[in-house]
Amino acid sequence: MAGSSHGHTPAAWTGVIISFIGFCVAGVFMVAANVVGFWAGIAIVLLGGVVGLAMKAAGLGMPKESAEMAQARARAGQAQVS
Repeated sequence: MAGSSHGHTPAAWTGVIISFIGFCVAGVFMVAANVVGFWAGIAIVLLGGVVGLAMKAAGLGMPKESAEMAQARARAGQAQVS
């Protein structure tokens, strides 16, 4: 898995960081029994997903794998098993 660089993109990092901040905000307001603050935190979590998808659409995410690369990956996987 270390060779696949799964999720190591600006889009992924930005989306996760924003969502984590929203999670923390929602957690603090849940403990404080503040319903409006809790839902604001949930909105920030969702915003993180939207920002991550927008950045991916702008080209800051992982490029799509070509058919040739998928075939090469399948052949390599079969070679390791046998």
